[in-house]
Amino acid sequence: MKKAAVLSILVALVLLAVAVMAHAEQPARVPRIGFLFVSSLSSNSARMEAFRQGLHELGYVEGKNIVIEWRSAEEKSDRLPALAAELVRLKIDVFVTAGPAATRPAKEATVTIPIIMAQDTDPVGNGFVANLARPGGNITGLSTLSPELSGKQLELLKEIVPRLSRLVVIGSSTRPGNAQALREMELAAGAFNVQLQYLDVLDAKDIETTFRAASKGRADAVLMLGNPVATSHRRQITDLAVKNRLPAIYDRPEFVEDGGLMTYSVSQNDLYRRAATYVDKILKGAKPADLPVEQPTKFEFIINLKAAKQIGLTIPPNVLARADKVIK
Repeated sequence: MKKAAVLSILVALVLLAVAVMAHAEQPARVPRIGFLFVSSLSSNSARMEAFRQGLHELGYVEGKNIVIEWRSAEEKSDRLPALAAELVRLKIDVFVTAGPAATRPAKEATVTIPIIMAQDTDPVGNGFVANLARPGGNITGLSTLSPELSGKQLELLKEIVPRLSRLVVIGSSTRPGNAQALREMELAAGAFNVQLQYLDVLDAKDIETTFRAASKGRADAVLMLGNPVATSHRRQITDLAVKNRLPAIYDRPEFVEDGGLMTYSVSQNDLYRRAATYVDKILKGAKPADLPVEQPTKFEFIINLKAAKQIGLTIPPNVLARADKVIK
């Protein structure tokens, strides 16, 4: 064989070896998750940590073998479509949404990227899935739908405030699912012979007005439905409840940790931890259409005795004994 031919073969082999080595050294693409919140990231820190923990249990570590793009509208819902579009442009592999207000713009932004609902008040009623067992489309996840929740919250209030006859329900008419929750509350109120007064909080400036109206209406207690504005201003709300000596039951533990009286609610942290299992399945090839929407299995009952003392309320021992956590 001629030297030129041998040289050509050697050059070709070297180039092939270099190409193979370069290919072998190419780092595997790190999956990217887009996580969209309505309220501030600081007010959702516990849920974010629960999601990270769920990923960690499945072998994922943020910043190492998975990237999470956290985005918040900071209570400004009109920012959500732009944030959803931004995440799509980042070529995320999976969308995770913190509630129906975030799911809708995500749904409008993409029909191909899988969307995982970390929690949703009514996925079928909100038009996100065809049914819970077979979602269809590119959306699946977890639902907070629990018809017995409102009745249980009212029952607990009645146990600690036996005289309860007037109840202020604070919600948001723009939050999907609140209308259904209110209907369930009305049924429960009829059974307990309690009169309801619904007050809307759509902006931070509505909060003080709401408590003035509650006081003027001689409310005996307050019940908080899900509300992003209230969540981001929970310290102000719990302070006003104490100032007005109003026993209150809230929709999430952070209110109680910030001085509120009590919460009986779906464990949001458990839902966010479980959302990680959907992400894992999607990244391993599953299709959202084939993954059933799961409902809540864990609930939390937390009481703050310091708040009870501030409003001059004694919690019956049998109620305290049922609490998952008591803050002293």
